[in-house]
Amino acid sequence: MAEHMDLFHDRFRHTWNVMYSAASYGKRPGGMSIRQFLNTGLQFCEHLHLHHTIEEMHIFPVLARKMPAFREELELLTQHKQIHAGLDQFEAYLKACVSGDQELGMTELKTLMDSFGTVLWTHLSDEVEQLGAENMRKYWTLAEMKTMPM
Repeated sequence: MAEHMDLFHDRFRHTWNVMYSAASYGKRPGGMSIRQFLNTGLQFCEHLHLHHTIEEMHIFPVLARKMPAFREELELLTQHKQIHAGLDQFEAYLKACVSGDQELGMTELKTLMDSFGTVLWTHLSDEVEQLGAENMRKYWTLAEMKTMPM
């Protein structure tokens, strides 16, 4: 499960790095228009929202039956809430830039990304660690693992 989840997380890391590097250096990647850059950020937001919705509706409830880290009141779901507090502001800013209500400012973009970057990166690692084979064996049989929704 960890390897499968890490494939998704690697895409998030890659897109984050594209956006964050541009915000840090004040320059979009070569050959990328402003519209493409903004759409890259908006796709990141959309994909992360969808990814977390699927986890929260279909995966975490199954895992939470035996694994405390996936229970609503504990760390991984709390991280989702912290991520989305910053992600929602980031997304609103990008949408305002697309609509022309706001001019894209790399310093502002970096500030918005900094507001949830640490918890995002921690979460991407924590989740994969929880889903690692060694940890999963503590809670689940191989037969149970084969019936999981992932």
